[in-house]
Amino acid sequence: MAAPLVRIVSKSLKQLSRPSWRTCQSGVRSRTISVPATDSLQPGGVSSFPPLQTYSEEESMMREAVKKYAQERIAPHVSKMDENSAMDEEVIKSLFEQGLMGIEIDPEYSGTGSSFFSSILVIEELAKVDPSVAVLVDIQNTLINVLFAKLGTPAQKEKYLNRLSTDMCGSFCLSEAESGSDAFSLKTRAEKHKDFYVINGSKMWISNAEHAGVFLVMANVDPSAGYRGITCFIVDRDTEGLEICKKENKLGLRASSTCPLNFDNVKVPEKNILGEVGHGYKYAIGMLNEGRIGIAAQMLGLAEGCFDHTVPYTRQRMQFGKRIFDFQGLQHQIAHVATQIEAARLLTYNAARLKEAGRPFIKEACMAKYFSAEVATLTTSKCIEWMGGVGFTKDYPIEKYYRDCKIGTIYEGTTNIQLSTMAKLIDKEYDV
Repeated sequence: MAAPLVRIVSKSLKQLSRPSWRTCQSGVRSRTISVPATDSLQPGGVSSFPPLQTYSEEESMMREAVKKYAQERIAPHVSKMDENSAMDEEVIKSLFEQGLMGIEIDPEYSGTGSSFFSSILVIEELAKVDPSVAVLVDIQNTLINVLFAKLGTPAQKEKYLNRLSTDMCGSFCLSEAESGSDAFSLKTRAEKHKDFYVINGSKMWISNAEHAGVFLVMANVDPSAGYRGITCFIVDRDTEGLEICKKENKLGLRASSTCPLNFDNVKVPEKNILGEVGHGYKYAIGMLNEGRIGIAAQMLGLAEGCFDHTVPYTRQRMQFGKRIFDFQGLQHQIAHVATQIEAARLLTYNAARLKEAGRPFIKEACMAKYFSAEVATLTTSKCIEWMGGVGFTKDYPIEKYYRDCKIGTIYEGTTNIQLSTMAKLIDKEYDV
């Protein structure tokens, strides 16, 4: 199942060396600087580092394979999926067949056994073609699979990771009607009864809910303890009392299902607790930090896809006897947007490399997510203007990118939440 990309991205491929890092004090601000790499020398013995957009052989092959797959297997369905507000089941099936739903899962559990950075490249490439498909893959890989792999018992891993790699989507259930940016004010409760818990409450804005076979549900087992009572429960789709409600009729990402969930005396065995009781808030924070890099990659890919569809049009469209690309006013706008996209790419890749290297990355993840969402907004708006009237029609995909990008400033932490988090971390950097 997942054989094509498993073979392509075999872990036996040699990885590029990564620079090591150390921390020093510059003035009163703590900065992270690099130590010269001993195995990367220019002529004359001068130390050098690979450019940030350098890929390992595995990453390059993964990137090219996904690019080809997205064009051949996803692109033909994008318009219809958007119009019908439904993900094509054959598209979901093909994602599993290509190994894209278990990128970091160990081959022991039928996964691809690749890296976090490979996941980011996959999300970026898919978002160039359809951000709705990208978010399905993003949630599966950067949230669901990671939580099971890090926190699951041997029995939980055996039961769920194999299926998450091959035929089952997962869904992460945190947000509620009165618990959005203030995520830990959630009201869903889990009451202990002998060797099981009974969950009551509701969730909102749950991505992948329509297709999910398993839900990771955050519920409070001890409201008197506040957020320290929040616990993560594994709830199977067919559990009695779980109701998946009508999906939202959204502006963008229409093929990606987003549904409310109701929990009416949902009985969950104690063995279905993921991780430790009362540690759900820690798990949620950790996963959202990583997930923001995935959203940054999604917004980056979206901006790139929109830009790639638009620039060729400006090179073909003739007005006043010349290409509209040749007007200096348009050239300057295109150059400006291209620079913003490049900056977003470097921020996103840097955050992903830091995370993968085990270095602090929270500020960088927030920066990448915030900036990439802003760049996607700028890019899609400008592209519609450059296309003129046809950009405002559904005959071209530009208006879809425009609709799809808006969610980037909202989910996985709003723009203001990102800015506040960055400011707190910057404040700490200046502590003496």
